[in-house]
Amino acid sequence: MSETRRPRRGPMGHGMIGGEKAKDFSGSMKKILRYMGKYKVRLALVAVTAMAGTIFNIVGPKILGKATTELFNGLVAKLGGTGGIDFGKIGQILLFVMGLYFCSAAFSFLQGFIMSGISNDVTYSLRRDISQKTNRLPLKYFESKTTGEVLSRVTNDVDTLQTSLNQSLTQLITSTTTLVGVFIMMLSINVWMTLAALVILPISVLIIGVVMKRSQKFFQGQQKYLGEVNGQIEEIYGGHDVVRVFNKEEDVVSEFEKVNQKLYNTAWKSQFFSGIMMPVMQFIGNLGYVMVAILGGFMVIKNAIEVGDIQSFFQYIRNFTQPIQQIAQVTNMLQSTAAASERIFEYLEETEEDQTVAEPADTEHLRGNVEFSHVKFGYDPEHVIIHDFSAKVKDGQKIAIVGPTGAGKTTMVKLLMRFYDVNSGSICVDGHDVKDFNRSELREMFGMVLQDTWLFSGTIMENIRYGRLDATDEEVIEAAKAAHVHKFIMQQPGGYQMVLNEETNNVSQGQKQLLTIARAILADNRILILDEATSSVDTRTETRIQKAMDALMKGRTSFVIAHRLSTIRDADLILVMKDGDIIEQGNHEELMRDGGFYAGLYNSQFERVKEAAAEA
Repeated sequence: MSETRRPRRGPMGHGMIGGEKAKDFSGSMKKILRYMGKYKVRLALVAVTAMAGTIFNIVGPKILGKATTELFNGLVAKLGGTGGIDFGKIGQILLFVMGLYFCSAAFSFLQGFIMSGISNDVTYSLRRDISQKTNRLPLKYFESKTTGEVLSRVTNDVDTLQTSLNQSLTQLITSTTTLVGVFIMMLSINVWMTLAALVILPISVLIIGVVMKRSQKFFQGQQKYLGEVNGQIEEIYGGHDVVRVFNKEEDVVSEFEKVNQKLYNTAWKSQFFSGIMMPVMQFIGNLGYVMVAILGGFMVIKNAIEVGDIQSFFQYIRNFTQPIQQIAQVTNMLQSTAAASERIFEYLEETEEDQTVAEPADTEHLRGNVEFSHVKFGYDPEHVIIHDFSAKVKDGQKIAIVGPTGAGKTTMVKLLMRFYDVNSGSICVDGHDVKDFNRSELREMFGMVLQDTWLFSGTIMENIRYGRLDATDEEVIEAAKAAHVHKFIMQQPGGYQMVLNEETNNVSQGQKQLLTIARAILADNRILILDEATSSVDTRTETRIQKAMDALMKGRTSFVIAHRLSTIRDADLILVMKDGDIIEQGNHEELMRDGGFYAGLYNSQFERVKEAAAEA
C-alpha cells in the first residue's frame, strides 16, 4: 500500500525504546506481586513448606554436634581407661538426624513442585494477556514499533520472569529463614562466638549494596538491547531480499554490530557483577571462620563449650554466610526480574482502542450504504492529510478510489474500518456512525484483498477456510471455483491438501492472490475492499484475477484502490483524490469527457503502454 501513513520506526531499531534509563524497581515488583495475588494460597503454601524444610535442615547440625561430643568423650574415656564409645547412642543420634534431613528434603521437593506450577501459571497468564492485549491495541502502536520488539516482550521478557520467579522467590524465603534460624542456633551455642561471626555481616551488606547499585542499570540495559537485537534480526531476515537487492548487506551488518556491541557490553557487566558476589562473599566468610576457630579453640581449653559445639558452630557459620551470598545473588536476579516485568507491564498498560460501545448498532441487516461527511484526519493532528472528504456510496456499487501516491486512498480505508478515528466529520454505514458499532462487529462486515497477500503455513483448504471457519469442504471448493483457482489447485500434489510452506513461496504471486480472493468469497462480507490487488502480476494473470474479483464484487458494496486505471473503467463511481481531498468524481466516461486530473492520469498511463509496446 503505497499511501500516506504513519512513519514507521525502522528495522535497525532506531528510537525503539528511546533512551529510557531508569526503571522503577519497587513499582515493578509490586505490579508482579499484585499480578500473582490470585495464587496467594499456593504462595503461602510455598512459604510454609520452604520454611519447614529449612528449619528441619537448621536443627540438624546442633544434634549432629552431640554425636561428635559423644564420640570425643568416648575416646577421652577410653584413653583414660574409664570407659568407651557408646556407638548405640551415636547411632540413635545419627538416625534422628537422617530423619530430620529426610523431612527437610521432602518439604523442599514439595515447595519446588508448587513453585514450578505457580511460575508456569503466571507466565501462561502473562502470555495470554499479552496476546489478548495485542488484539486491543491500535494500529498506530504497531506502526511505531518493530515486530521483534513486540515479540521480545512475549518471549525473552516472559522467559526471564519465569526463570527468576522459579528461583528467586523460594531462594529468598529459604535464605531469610536460614539466616534467622542459624543466628538463633548460633546464639544458643555461644554468644561470644556469634558476635565474632557477626563482624562479617556489615561488610557483606556494604558489598551487596554497592553491587546492587551498580548492576541495576546493566541488567536493564541487557533487556533493552536484547529487544533491539531481536527486532533488528527479525526485520532484516524478513526483508533479506530487499537488503540484497539494494546492496545494503554491509550497512545492516554494521548496524547490527553496533547494537550487538551494546548488548555485549551491558551483558558482560551485568554477569560480571552477578558472578563476583560469590567469591567475594566466600572470602569474607573465610575470615569469619578464622576468627571463630581461634575463639572456639580458646573456649574449649577453658571448658566453656564442648568440642561438638565447635563442629556445629562451624556448620552454622557456613550456613550463615551462604544465605547472605544467596540473598546477594537473588538481589541481582530480582534486578533482571524487575527489568523484564516493567517491559511486560509497560506493554500491558498501553492505551487500548475502545472495543465496545454502550448500545451498539446492529450489523445483521446492514445493506452496505456508506457516507463520508466532511472527514478531516491526520496521523499527527498537527499535520492534517485529509482536509474535507465527502462522498455517498449506495449498496452494491463499485467505487474506485484513484490518485497519486500519498493522496490518502488507503488512509480512507483505514478510517472506514476504524483502525484510526477521524479528527472531525463522520463516516456512516446505513445511517449509523462507525463509532456506534463494536469494533470487532464493524470489521466483520468487511472483506479485504490486498496487494500484499496474507497466507500462512498450512493446507490450501485451511487457508481458504480461514475466511469462514465453519465452512464445509464443498463450500470451500465452490469459493475456489468462483475465484477461478480450482483448476490450479487440482493440478497440485495433494490438491486442496497441499501444504503451503512457511514463506508460502511454493505458489506464484498470482496464485496467492486468487487464493485470498477465494477466501474473501467464502467470507461473504457485505462490503469489500480491494487494494491494488493486481499490482504485482502479469497481464494474463491480471485478467484471471479481474474475473475472480468481478465475481467477488457482484451484489456487494466494493471499494477498489487502483493505480492501473484500465481495471476500474466499469466502476459505478470513481473518486479522484489529491492531497487528501476529492477533486473529481463520476464514472469513467464522465471524467474523461471533463478532461480534468483523471483524464490526465489515464492518458499518461495509456501513453506509457503504447511506448512500451513500440519498444517491444
